[in-house]
Amino acid sequence: MDLSSLRPAEGSIKREKRIGRGQGSGRGGTSTRGHKGAKSRSGYKRKIGFEGGQMPIQRRLPKFGFKNINRVEYKVINLSSLEDISKNLSIDSFNIKTFIETGLASKNDKVKILGDGALSVKLNVIAHAFSKSAQTAIESNGGTVEKI
Repeated sequence: MDLSSLRPAEGSIKREKRIGRGQGSGRGGTSTRGHKGAKSRSGYKRKIGFEGGQMPIQRRLPKFGFKNINRVEYKVINLSSLEDISKNLSIDSFNIKTFIETGLASKNDKVKILGDGALSVKLNVIAHAFSKSAQTAIESNGGTVEKI
């Protein structure tokens, strides 16, 4: 055995044919890129939505509607979820930290409590926003509501 007889193990190399390594490789010359044009050049990247010079669809279609740049996105939590968690984990007060620990919200979410579901326990809830029905349901059971 000598160094010239060493070969990698069977199946260990799964390599495509190497391109751009001379005419003898069968893929030299233009290296499968064809002749001239943007696609044959190095550094070419097709822009998203490029349609070969035709006016792209996102520019052909009319724009409509209104996007409010001041819109506030809330992570909504229903009263039924709060009641389930309070019974299972015996929690009587909720704030942003407990919402994160229980997996109801992440650390950058603004939380809004909605009044879906019945509430039968006394809860103290601190959140960014409340619906009127949620606020009355919490306060009617003797709980407190505090907005951040």
